Amino acid sequence: MVDTPATAPNRLSIGVEGMTCASCVARVEKVLRRLPGVVEASVNLATESATISSAGKVDLIQVQAAIEKAGYSVPEEDVSLDIEGMTCASCVARVEKVLGRVPGVAQVSVNLATERANLRVLRGTPLAALIEAVGKAGYAAHLPIVATTMAPQPRLPAWWPVAVAAILSLPLLLPMVLAVFGVDWMLPGWWQLALATPVQFWLGARFYRSGWKALLALSGNMDLLVAVGTSAGYGLSLYQLLAHAGHGGMPHLYFEASAVVITLVLLGKWLEGRAKRQTTEAIRALQDLRPAMARVRRQDGDHDLPVDEVKLGDLVVIRPGERVPVDGEVVEGRSHLDESLLTGESLPLPKAVGDKVTGGAINAEGLLLVRTTAIGAETTLARIIRLVENAQAAKAPIQRLVDEVSAVFVPVVLLLALFTLVGWWLVSGNAELAILNAVAVLVIACPCALGLATPTAIMAGTGVAARHGILIKDAEALEVAHKLTAVVFDKTGTLTVGRPILAALLAADGDDAAVLSIAASLQAGSEHPLGRAVLAAARQRGVQPAPAQAVRALPGRGLSGEVDGRVYLLGNARLMTEQGLVLGNLVSQADALEADGRTVSWLASQAERRVLGLLAFGDEIKPGAAAAISQLKSLGIRTAMITGDNPGAAQSVASALGIDQFQANVLPSDKAARVAELQADGHVTAMVGDGINDAPALAAADVGIAMSTGTDVAMHAAGITLMRGDPALVADAIAISRRTYRKIRQNLFWAFVYNVVGIPLAALGLLNPVIAGAAMAFSSVSVVSNALLLRRWRPAGEQGGTHEYR
Repeated sequence: MVDTPATAPNRLSIGVEGMTCASCVARVEKVLRRLPGVVEASVNLATESATISSAGKVDLIQVQAAIEKAGYSVPEEDVSLDIEGMTCASCVARVEKVLGRVPGVAQVSVNLATERANLRVLRGTPLAALIEAVGKAGYAAHLPIVATTMAPQPRLPAWWPVAVAAILSLPLLLPMVLAVFGVDWMLPGWWQLALATPVQFWLGARFYRSGWKALLALSGNMDLLVAVGTSAGYGLSLYQLLAHAGHGGMPHLYFEASAVVITLVLLGKWLEGRAKRQTTEAIRALQDLRPAMARVRRQDGDHDLPVDEVKLGDLVVIRPGERVPVDGEVVEGRSHLDESLLTGESLPLPKAVGDKVTGGAINAEGLLLVRTTAIGAETTLARIIRLVENAQAAKAPIQRLVDEVSAVFVPVVLLLALFTLVGWWLVSGNAELAILNAVAVLVIACPCALGLATPTAIMAGTGVAARHGILIKDAEALEVAHKLTAVVFDKTGTLTVGRPILAALLAADGDDAAVLSIAASLQAGSEHPLGRAVLAAARQRGVQPAPAQAVRALPGRGLSGEVDGRVYLLGNARLMTEQGLVLGNLVSQADALEADGRTVSWLASQAERRVLGLLAFGDEIKPGAAAAISQLKSLGIRTAMITGDNPGAAQSVASALGIDQFQANVLPSDKAARVAELQADGHVTAMVGDGINDAPALAAADVGIAMSTGTDVAMHAAGITLMRGDPALVADAIAISRRTYRKIRQNLFWAFVYNVVGIPLAALGLLNPVIAGAAMAFSSVSVVSNALLLRRWRPAGEQGGTHEYR
């Protein structure tokens, strides 16, 4: 007797986070082995992964729940799949449904315009399972293919099926045209059959394939409607042709209806595809900014290398007229760079030693030597492309209504067509008329327009915004921004230049140099704007700071540190008051400086319990700030400013800019609470900031708007990033949001109205199938074309730009 080998167990690897030691490993292995069907579980602390062997399929959700119950977590990751075969909103709903059922899928969003599915899955979810699920639903899925210049070009143009279908259909349509002029002529029936058959079953084969897959998946789509409708018209004509063959005379045939409908639908799909490609122009334009080669300076000379081979720290030579291949810092040379496609800034910007340059910019007149600071996916250009792609792939909240409608759209249309067929047959007794009216119902219904209404508008809107320096991270931020009623600004670095200078220095005992020396010692190595201003003043006056020890930041107040064995405090008046220090005879001078808009810091000796002096800082208001506030007011939006500065400095800036309200001396931790107060008053609120201390408020606001001139933390917390530190872009961001949302509403209105009006007209026998087919073909084209009008938008500051929305 020969033993039959046991079936090999299934193996599954999944990430586990939070483990710190061997005890954690044992704990995770123990809970995994308890799961039903699990034969063995092995956990690797070094790779932070668990390998599970099971007799059958293991539910990833159960695995995740077990790991989380044990006190650890399963990391998630983003996956994108290109989907082939989708034609309408019903297809989108179907693909989302089957992908959502795959174990391990936490979130899924399918975009008809980009034909891509974006998923959030547990790390370890097999890609094969996702692709298999899509395949079983009647579609095809594969990982996105990176386009290259070596990609083979199609041998035939994409419009050839439309051209061939039109050539075959025109003779069938000719008798209808001649009848208008009183000419009674009919193409022989067998000629009609010969012309219509290739259109129906060769050029129209795509509709049968897609419709059949939808039937197998127990769902429906636009192709199924077209296939059923045109087949009915073709079948009726074929039956009548055969029934009257050899009997003399020929009844009216409807081969032209089925052939022309297919031709028009093919034309509509081609035009739709062409228009959809235009909505992705922004991404292609950004991708084209990436040079393929870089000239790298090595010890033995300059070498032309692929950009992918450039390493951090490499010196890259950029000649006049060339695009900058990497992010870096100028170490030699002077020039001007055109960054218009990255930031929307129309004028070239001067660059000299120490300045940062961004990959994709065009070097004007000078030779630059740049030290590489970022490559590949970490460059500014790559991050911009990711932001735009993510925004275009996202699904706006308004799309949920469309998804609910599209889920039942095709089954309802099929039922309406059946009722039309039966109703007309019973009422008129004319089966031919009943079939034609049912065909009209099938071919006029268009779920495509519903599916394309929102994503095409979002793609066009985010694309044109990116070209003008406004990066919209997600569709939800785009949708919410149009409802904003209040905008809150941070002051330093947002409304002001953010490079304060030491405007005044007063010592209690008259020794200004000693006060500046101690302050510079405490600020040595600081990246805070006020710290840099102190150090710059010390260098300018020849003051050499002494080494400081135990320097400690006091959030929202200042800092403390030890210089020459003595502990000093440097900060605002709140810090002095909390330490019980008396400000002395400098209070009147401090009040006067603050009234002039200066920010005052106090220096005190903690050991001696006395104030040594004060330092007053000034910061220039950005040139476009006043215009930005004025534009927001013209849009009916209330403006506010929140700052940690003193009331005098805040009052000065608020008065100069015409800001409606301001709050001073606000701690970073309290900024989010101030935003929440505005929200509690019924305002839909945006927060505009650039610093780490603004991140909580940016996240708390309905829409966070970050300046790219600020910190990465702020940009990560915001839904919109402005690629220039220009406050006027805030009004522009709201403007493109309003314009885009208006296009979404227009598209959805016409898509719904078209179907609500068109289907009843067809059911009442008021539409010829040919006219119904033409209407269906061009409904989706009109939706996409309306969205493309967004590409004409210009910011208010540009010639022809406007913030008018009537």
